[in-house]
Amino acid sequence: MATLTVYGGINEIGGNKILLEDGGHALLLDFGFPYKRHKLFYEEYLKPRSGAGLLDPLTMGLLPLLRGIYRADLDAPELWKGLASHPLLRSVDQLDGLLLTHAHLDHSGHISFLREDVPVYATAATAFIAKAIQDSGKSDFDQQVCYFNPVAVDCPDGWKQTAFLTGKEAQQQRRFCIADRDPAKLSGEALRFWSAGFWERTRRQKELASVPLAGYAGCPLNIRCFPVDHSIPGACAWAVETASGWVVYSGDLRFHGQRAEQTERFVAEAAALKPKVLVLEGTNVGRAANVSEQTVYETALKAISPAKGLVIADFSARDVHRLLAFHRIAQETKRRLAILPKDAYLLKTMRLLNKTIPDVPADPSIVVYQDTVAGKYPGIWMRNLFQECEHNTVLASDVHAAQDQFILCFSFFDLNELPSIAPAPGGLYVYSSSEPHDEEQEIDFRRLHNWLERFELKGFGLPTPVDGMWYIPEAERGLHASGHACGPDLVRIAKTIRPEVLVPVHSENPGFYVEQLRGTGIKVVLPVAGSPIAV
Repeated sequence: MATLTVYGGINEIGGNKILLEDGGHALLLDFGFPYKRHKLFYEEYLKPRSGAGLLDPLTMGLLPLLRGIYRADLDAPELWKGLASHPLLRSVDQLDGLLLTHAHLDHSGHISFLREDVPVYATAATAFIAKAIQDSGKSDFDQQVCYFNPVAVDCPDGWKQTAFLTGKEAQQQRRFCIADRDPAKLSGEALRFWSAGFWERTRRQKELASVPLAGYAGCPLNIRCFPVDHSIPGACAWAVETASGWVVYSGDLRFHGQRAEQTERFVAEAAALKPKVLVLEGTNVGRAANVSEQTVYETALKAISPAKGLVIADFSARDVHRLLAFHRIAQETKRRLAILPKDAYLLKTMRLLNKTIPDVPADPSIVVYQDTVAGKYPGIWMRNLFQECEHNTVLASDVHAAQDQFILCFSFFDLNELPSIAPAPGGLYVYSSSEPHDEEQEIDFRRLHNWLERFELKGFGLPTPVDGMWYIPEAERGLHASGHACGPDLVRIAKTIRPEVLVPVHSENPGFYVEQLRGTGIKVVLPVAGSPIAV
């Protein structure tokens, strides 16, 4: 009998970690970074120790107690001795792969801990976006998804006490298996990007022990990949055929984006499988309706069109759909879209797979903003990006001199550039992201309001505290389209696919499904961490 064991995504949004076992085989469904639980113990200046390997994340309950699935260079026999009496400790003898739904770190981040020989099944866009994020970021050792720095030094007692980034061994790349296209048909430029990046090798760059992209036909279990609409390209749902029947996993999905038809097609095709189990997300179960991406575009265009000075657009990182919407708005308002180097790198990556994505160096409506610190200490990828985009790179002084000609893509964490830009009073700050969800984010929002007040910028669509609640004025609503389906849409998914058993994940209110599906014949099983569910 097949079993499904949920280790993450229970009463929390993100951090999904699900183990599916069947007949001696096992697959992981996502292996995400658990932001909510991580914040219980850690913050910016208090992090898990890289030199302690698996010790910190296992001890603090951030990783499942599953022997046999983790990298050998992070492991040590004495580590498990201290956990021997834990009731959830067990071994996985055969891990055949990981089915990754998309590149957001709350679904992919902890892949960094898995054995390097475990294949990661994903769409091409998910694989390439994950690599672009890692290439252009400063990922901690617990978020190195596509490649990692192996520990190279053993202490005499067998315990590895060494920093990850000081080893002399080559960075080890993971084996990604592409589910939605033949990797052999990818362009030479795309394959070069996967093995290295958008840069030439230098003596100072560490060599990458590259593993070629593969197809997904080698998976010992019958798996199917379904593209779905989400707030990041390449998102998909998965289905696995077990001896007990089909198990369907939704990942994150919605119906109100630009690719809603993909989600509709997934629901229809999943229903045709007559699945035994549906593992369904529930981020927005309490929301009655969603704002569409088209509404976001229209609202933002209406706000920006009459603006006379500098416009700053704040939206979620890696939301390519939203970035392209503001690119379109920039063209229609005769402005230029000033993007950060990371965004430019991501667009270059996406263009390898989709030639409709703007060509950053050649597009006259796009410029790359070089911030003050990056100008002094650029990484290799950034230096080469600026060389390629030399003719369309702008500095703070360029933006200051022609403020009415730019839409500047900044988030709260980029606002320290404002003293250099010195925007004229009356500029517009368009907030196109979600409201605060916890006390830490509320503090950031209060700081954001202080920044806008300091530089006399007008916020539009920005949540404001009123009597202890965060409130967006009625006339300024419609600037954020969630990446997740609303409650009624999720119920429709469940009733249409009609599994025998529904397992809610990625939700702070999984009991919603118990109430909404009562009397439908669908059994709702609320997962308990580490407790197997019979399929």
